[in-house]
Amino acid sequence: MQILVIGDVIGKPGRQALQKLLPGLRQQLDLDLVIANAENAAGGMGLTLSSAKEMLEAGVDVLTSGNHIWDQKEIIPHLDGELPIVRPLNYPPGVPGRGCLTFESVAVVNLIGRTFFAQNYDCPFKTIDNLLNSLKNNHPVIIVDFHAEATSEKVAMGRYLDGRVSAIVGTHTHVGTVDARVLPKGTAYVTDVGMTGPLDSVIGDDVQSVLQRFLTAMPHRLSVASGTTITFNSVLINVDEKSGGTESIQRLDREVDIR
Repeated sequence: MQILVIGDVIGKPGRQALQKLLPGLRQQLDLDLVIANAENAAGGMGLTLSSAKEMLEAGVDVLTSGNHIWDQKEIIPHLDGELPIVRPLNYPPGVPGRGCLTFESVAVVNLIGRTFFAQNYDCPFKTIDNLLNSLKNNHPVIIVDFHAEATSEKVAMGRYLDGRVSAIVGTHTHVGTVDARVLPKGTAYVTDVGMTGPLDSVIGDDVQSVLQRFLTAMPHRLSVASGTTITFNSVLINVDEKSGGTESIQRLDREVDIR
């Protein structure tokens, strides 16, 4: 199987980049599954129904998320519906939505880290243990989006799940890392996929707005940067659909002009 995982999509510019690039990539690479992190897809904060549909129509199969999934209240009633959206599995019981979604024969799992996050989520390590006990026999291909801040927590999760899932990909920091590799027991790993958003920005946001925050230490509203050159960060994973083992993982990064 050829699986493409796309880094955090930032606002309208990120969605436009998907529309321009993804149809061609699906055909060129003969992709079986496309996963994109969508928690910043609506104005840089959260996900709306219209932005979700726009990404799905562009060719994304499953939308993952993270700590901003609740920022746009309108999406919450749809998290338990038919749209292929997942929120972090290790939120407390009773929270709307699902943390694991099956797309054809592939189980797509979303986790969120705890290091440097203000909220105390359930332990992602113990949470994934409980899920894998029920998944492995029926779903050999398991892709995990680990939405976390600390590189150490992501690397630790990669080692913890090596040989137990097909791939674990980090999201959240919007800065792609160069450590894509297949771990010793056959799990694909990358600390952070990166983002799909304006290149001339601070992790997708307007530069001057971010600088004002740092220079004054005062609250200041951030907005998605307005540049027309968009960076598209992703990883291409080749998985044996029968065994669930990964044969390769490689970065696939592009730039596109959305004018």
